[in-house]
Formats: sequence, C-alpha cells, structure tokens
Amino acid sequence: MANCIMVGCDLHNKTMVLRHAVGLGPVCGRTFANNPSGRQAMIKWLHEFSPAKAGSRILFAYEASSEGFGLYDELRANGVECYVLAPTRIARSPKHARGKNDGRDALQLLELLRAHVLAGNALPSVWVPDLHTRDDRELVRMRQDLAQKTTAIKNQIQALLKRNELRRPDGTGRGWTHGYWDWIKDLSTAPAGGLGAGGRAALSSLLRQLVSIESEIETLDEQVLHLSRSDRYESKVKALRTVKGVGVLTAMVFLAELGDLTRFSNRRQLAAYLGLTPTSNESGEQSDRKGHITRQGPSRVRKVLCQAAWSLVRTDPRAKAIYASLAGQKTDKRGKLALVAIMRQMSIVMWHRVLDGGPPADRPGRFSRTSGAAAPASSPPESTGKAA
Repeated sequence: MANCIMVGCDLHNKTMVLRHAVGLGPVCGRTFANNPSGRQAMIKWLHEFSPAKAGSRILFAYEASSEGFGLYDELRANGVECYVLAPTRIARSPKHARGKNDGRDALQLLELLRAHVLAGNALPSVWVPDLHTRDDRELVRMRQDLAQKTTAIKNQIQALLKRNELRRPDGTGRGWTHGYWDWIKDLSTAPAGGLGAGGRAALSSLLRQLVSIESEIETLDEQVLHLSRSDRYESKVKALRTVKGVGVLTAMVFLAELGDLTRFSNRRQLAAYLGLTPTSNESGEQSDRKGHITRQGPSRVRKVLCQAAWSLVRTDPRAKAIYASLAGQKTDKRGKLALVAIMRQMSIVMWHRVLDGGPPADRPGRFSRTSGAAAPASSPPESTGKAA
C-alpha cells in the first residue's frame, strides 16, 4: 500500500480540484478543467505519475452531486478505482463549515481514502446504478416532477382566488371536481365573475399551464406503463402490485430508485437506506432518546410510500387497525408516527415481494390485495390530474 496513489476531488461544474498523495507521503494539489479534454488530461497525468508505472493502485473519490456518474464511468473505464461518496454521511465539524473551501473539501476526501486503504475504515460510498437504471430513473423522475408542478400551479390558482376574496360555491364538492373546474374556467372568461382583466389573464395562463402539464402526464403515464411491461421490470411490478395501495408508478419509483434490491441483507438496512429509521441522541447516563426519522436516502421513494400508505390505511382493515392502534388519540404527532410505521412495513413487504416473486403461495401475506393477485396489468399509473 506504500505506493498506492490516492486522490480526493472536489468536483464542480467547471473545475476538478484535487488533493493527492502516495501512501502516507506529502499531500499535493492539482486543478483540472471539468470538460472532456480536462478529464483526459487528468487521467493521463494519473497514469504518468511515477509510482503508477510499477502497477500501483490508483484510488479516486468525489462526492455525489448533480454532476452525475459520468466521471465515475470514465475513470473506471481507464483503470482507475473510483468511489462516489455520500455528502450526508461525511462528518463535518462547525469549524470546517466556517472555513470551507475547495481545497479543504478535497483534502477531507483524500483523508477518508487514506483511512479506508491504510486502516480499513469503511467508506461512505453510494451505490452507483448501471446505465439502464439511470436512464429509467430519468423517465420516472420526470413523471414525479410533473406531478409536483401540477400541485404548485393548483396552489397558485387557489392563492389567486383567495387574494380576490372568491370562495368556492356550494354544490362543487371537495377537491378539484368537474364542478369546481367549470367554475374556475368561468371566472377566467366572465368579466362579471369577480376578477379584473389582469386577474382573468393570470388565471387563464395558469389554467393553460395546468392543462399542458396534465397532457404531458398522460403521455408519460403511457411510457411508464410501457417500461413496466418490459422484461426488466414486468415480473417485479407484478409482484409489487400484489400489495394494496401500490400502483404502477409507485412500483416503478421503488424499483428505479432502489435498483439492485439484493444489496440489502436485511430489513434494517432497507429502512435505514430509505431514511425511515429514527435518529438517536444518547450521551452519558441519559437513556437512548429517539428523534425524527433520518430522512436520508431517496426522498422520492418516501413520497410514493406515504401516498401508498394512506391508500392502504383507507382500504385495508388490518392496516387501518394498526394505524389506529399506533395513532392513539390521533394527535398530529402520533398520527405521523403511525403513518411512518406503516410506510416502513410497506417498504419491507415490497422488498420481500420482489425478492420472493410475490406473496407466499400458501397465504396472501401482509397487506396483500384481497385475491392475492396483482391488479390488471393494463391499469395506468396513478393519476395526479383533476378528480372526477
């Protein structure tokens, strides 16, 4: 290990700030441009580093970010042992936060590599998905993002109505019903509806945006459904849909975000990865105090699990009884704790269903659909459009 080359990189959109060392040798710095020519120059420099000629290992580490895994792929293809580290799992002191700069960040990554190579410490690395999984994530994530945009526009419409003292008329029901839609459309066109010319123009713009996004959602729903029927996902989605509350979109988010489910050896690892385990604050003689959930890992999965858990509680007597038992007096805090418990149980059940190929043959299993079979494969993903 004395000749092992270790590099910590603070990766940015335009630059790659490096801190490198050989074994326990002195730390040196280099900076390269983060573009194709800059990356090739860096790779060439790594291989021309004098100890590398003797066949030494070259280890490279950088933090996960919006830059993706392109640098990881390129380094691996050129014989460099690369690791992508999770920023949330790297301990940083308040002093580091006050004196943060690119060089210090790169040095901290280098020290983590040194501890891993020379002392055997575990690296806080992330699982890097394959190219197919990354591509599938783009589609599923865009579908989720459009749902968020729909919610944002609906909130804008309601805020506009509130500012102009316009209340929902009687007989339009609750939620975004057809009657409520018709009333809003009339407001955007009728001069006597209560809105001025500017308000009607703004409302009309918001309605056009909403219709456009809902049209895009329908298109993406078809593409997500098509992807769920591919050889890569069909059997897994079918197994997941044996769980009440789980539709095509929830199943695809779960599979695309978690990727290889065999990398979790037990349910505790799965729950910890999803951020559904409580934080702990124990010191000295004080008992172990549990706090909020960690919220680490993919928030997109937690969001669909929350929606699926509410659907499960409404439709499954067993889940409803569990929720009522945990919620107690149904205060906001107890209700949230109960829902998180249902989410955790659902994620574990879904994990087992994928690994086992469905519920046990002799019994439907926890939270199964009444028949123990999946919903029709032709069912579209969950819609976030206006209510009927």
